[in-house]
Amino acid sequence: MKRRLSVTESWKESRLLWRVAFPAVLTEVFQFSIGFVTASFVGHIGVVELAAVTVVESILEGFAYGVLFGMGCAMDTLCGQAVGAGQLDALGVYVQQSWIICGVAAVALTPAYAFATPILGSLLRQPASVAAAAGPYARWAIPRLLAHAANFPLQKFFQTQSKVWALTAISGAALAVHVALTYLAVNRLGYGLRGAAVAGNISYWLIDAAQFAYLVSGRFPDAWKGFSLLAFSNLAAFVKLSLVSAVMICLEFWYYAALLILVGLLKNGQLQLDIMSVCINYEFWTMMVALGLSEAVSVRVSNELGASRPKEAKFSVAVAATTSAFIGAIFMAVFFIWRRSLPRLFSDDEEVVQGASRLGYLLAVTVFFGSIGPVLSGVAVGAGWQVPVAIANIGCYYLVGIPVGVLLGFKLKLGALGIWMGMLTGTLLQMAILLFIIKRTNWDKQASLAASRIKAIGGKNEDPLQHGARALALIDAETQP
Repeated sequence: MKRRLSVTESWKESRLLWRVAFPAVLTEVFQFSIGFVTASFVGHIGVVELAAVTVVESILEGFAYGVLFGMGCAMDTLCGQAVGAGQLDALGVYVQQSWIICGVAAVALTPAYAFATPILGSLLRQPASVAAAAGPYARWAIPRLLAHAANFPLQKFFQTQSKVWALTAISGAALAVHVALTYLAVNRLGYGLRGAAVAGNISYWLIDAAQFAYLVSGRFPDAWKGFSLLAFSNLAAFVKLSLVSAVMICLEFWYYAALLILVGLLKNGQLQLDIMSVCINYEFWTMMVALGLSEAVSVRVSNELGASRPKEAKFSVAVAATTSAFIGAIFMAVFFIWRRSLPRLFSDDEEVVQGASRLGYLLAVTVFFGSIGPVLSGVAVGAGWQVPVAIANIGCYYLVGIPVGVLLGFKLKLGALGIWMGMLTGTLLQMAILLFIIKRTNWDKQASLAASRIKAIGGKNEDPLQHGARALALIDAETQP
């Protein structure tokens, strides 16, 4: 009887999880596929162009994406727990605060795009031909920075309320438009990298325009009451939480950028970058599935803690981790079986295809563990553990993973294979620490802390930001889960 109840509960929780996760996964995959499609079209122009787009998308864009996405994740903790407690008043103000913070950050990041060639060539020592081609592409791609700044707060606003299917439809339509625009700009009109960048800008801004129309459509009468000067209240406290969230997320995103920077320093760096770009694009594609699950479990955990249901929060973590491991196993099998044919979607160059095929085994193992890691990070965001996880990421990624990668890749002369093995070591260590933290967590205590945050924010009949700084300070002070 107990076992039957456990199976029933697992099925019920799985349905709740996938109600958010399935559209969230599709949304992440559709939006990531905009860059995936760009790389596919550009890769058939030439190997230099493919490497140029890869270093911009993975190094510069990865850096900016990590900052902006991380800042947007500050809304996961606050909004998710407020929704769980049935207090929607503050959500509209929070999304405006997040726009302000992310917008300022996007403007601050534009010089990195404007001076991409010297940054990539002189500072990061990437191949000269790649850096020269990447510069114009990066400058034309600057408008998407502001598009990301508008996009992430909107997504969090919808996702924490489990209103995600509209986002999926919007992202799917934008992807279809992007395929047509890129084909027209690159294949038919011959505008090359410039045309590919402009097509991407249009596609990302279409997503923002449609999401904003959904926001003001009247479907969120309790959560969205229009623009308000309250967005400037307690902004410093919100900035503090946004920065902590950004540090945690950025340390993960920048880890992959470091992988490409190190590969670019190898002998025959351009060829190595092309090979790695194929593998990285596939790994990032599978990570978008994991990110969708991460967002879903973040919503589930924050909602359940906000509603003072710690056992349900803990059970949701177990179901999400099991689900992500199963999906990772499927991806691993796909890359094992089709490791020789998948690289041809990106390049016609036989050296690139053969090199990517040789890395297929390591890629398959990596995508398995890469499917689980983001879900564990999603648990941390939902519970408000940004600070301890950020510290763990520094140790695992930058004090273990990168040094081991440098040792294997350069000292022991294993090249890209050695660098990747070192990075995978850091990833496995980070996962082990997160699992240990989750295993040792007192979920009753976490529910109590969530209740304190909600109480600090105030009830529905009060100014929703009257005690906002105190609520944010509570989260910031919780360095031990």
